[in-house]
Amino acid sequence: MSVEGSLQIGEVADAVGLSIRTIRHYDEMGLVEPSGRSPGGFRLYTGADVERLRLVKRLKPLQFSLEEIQELLVTLDEVTNGTASADHIARLDTFASSAEERCDDLRRQLAMAEELAEHLRRSVPTSGR
Repeated sequence: MSVEGSLQIGEVADAVGLSIRTIRHYDEMGLVEPSGRSPGGFRLYTGADVERLRLVKRLKPLQFSLEEIQELLVTLDEVTNGTASADHIARLDTFASSAEERCDDLRRQLAMAEELAEHLRRSVPTSGR
């Protein structure tokens, strides 16, 4: 741990499983900005920042664009802060539906890949036949 219970970027990268470069890119895009800086100028991340990075990481395999992720994060912030409008709630519902559809697509792709792998396993000649 670093200054006042915050983590520096290298510690966050290890904890979340993202590269330092990716975390910096997310900062530059405004997706996940560090909550502070050390006296030396190092980025400092809180537990909430780390959780936000984990959320972004979970969204990437679902092929959400960075712009969509930004919109989702803003929407989630509004809901969390209790300042969400009906439009925010509707948008969040749309994101949830889209995530479910993308999960279904990934399940279908996985099933096809498993079927292919099994076919290939059966095609491998075994000795003694």
